[in-house]
Amino acid sequence: MAQPLNTNSRWIVNESGQRVKFACVNWVAHLEVVVAEGLSKQPVDVISKGILDMGFNCVRLTWPLFLFTNDTLASTTVRKSFKNQGLNESIAGLQANNPSIVDLSLINAYQAVVASLATNNVMIILDNQISKPGWCCSNFDGNGFFGDQYFNPDVWIKGLTKVATMFNGTKNVVAMSLRNELRGQKQNVNDWYRYMQKGAEAVHTANPNVLVIFSGLNYDKDLSFTLNKPVNLTFTNKLVFEVHWYGFSNGKAWETSNSNQVCGEVLDNLMRSAGFVLDQGYPLFVSEFGVDMRGSNVNDNRYLNCFMGWAAEYDLDWALWTLVGSYYLREGVVGMNEYYGVLDWNWCDIRNSTFLQRLSVLQSPFRGTFENTRKLDKKIGRFTQNMDRILGRLAFLFNN
Repeated sequence: MAQPLNTNSRWIVNESGQRVKFACVNWVAHLEVVVAEGLSKQPVDVISKGILDMGFNCVRLTWPLFLFTNDTLASTTVRKSFKNQGLNESIAGLQANNPSIVDLSLINAYQAVVASLATNNVMIILDNQISKPGWCCSNFDGNGFFGDQYFNPDVWIKGLTKVATMFNGTKNVVAMSLRNELRGQKQNVNDWYRYMQKGAEAVHTANPNVLVIFSGLNYDKDLSFTLNKPVNLTFTNKLVFEVHWYGFSNGKAWETSNSNQVCGEVLDNLMRSAGFVLDQGYPLFVSEFGVDMRGSNVNDNRYLNCFMGWAAEYDLDWALWTLVGSYYLREGVVGMNEYYGVLDWNWCDIRNSTFLQRLSVLQSPFRGTFENTRKLDKKIGRFTQNMDRILGRLAFLFNN
């Protein structure tokens, strides 16, 4: 992989013009303890290597804004952060599995995870999931849209700039997702353009090597407003749009209705609300999708069939939710099991190997490299022209 990455029409490509397909998994690091999940279960390098072993080439690594804008939080040690939450058992696990991390500051611990992924040649997308550390997302959590209680646009731009600067030159940090799932009562198109464009410019100024990823409105399901008003940036070939789609995004429709009909209707709506950006010449990154890995959720299972067909047809870039097998602390529950997690509760084994085998079909590009595709198109064009001339000559000879 030649870095940095760029965009060429709807494809992400490297410096040689070869297509680079994101086949990512989400790794959560934005909850109350502000430490990447799983470090009390496994050494960080074991987790990083395991990501590659499962066929993923990329991690969407989440971060809370306050980690990079609140110096008191950033300087808190990992040990102290866990102790503040009463997670003494997790501290013991960290001491056993990641002794070099347990007494680092939170911001240095985040850097250590990035460094581990980079050392193991995993691409990294840094995703601003939320402002105040905690589980995402709600319309009323104060983190939803510009101007909300914890979402000051100026502080947000300061944080984006700091992250972009900190990881400028860091191997394998290839993209930054500006904000996850914009939502809530204050969301509006004018402020979306104003602040998303301003945030993109700040990131590009601080680190012109990274791709800039834009989420839409309504929990990252709506980009339709960009159809008639393009994003206006001073730089080119760096913009990617993202969209989220889960089975529960459509309620229980998959379970209660004809799944083929639901698939058609949902995909028609999805292409109108977000998929059209492909025709406009932008990559579309499905930065969150996922299913209950226990395999007993009928709604999820039927949705997955539709999702995989769509992702294959358009050869989309994507990020599975989630790597996480269990959380230190989520929504007040210690050690919560994550049934959408590709790893099991102990972070030792794959939760559902059959699912991972199915997913492997989508982990490689179907359409080859961009340059090879373009060369093939030219060859086909020349072949067609030659055949037309030959057929024309044969017709002339036959008629005469």
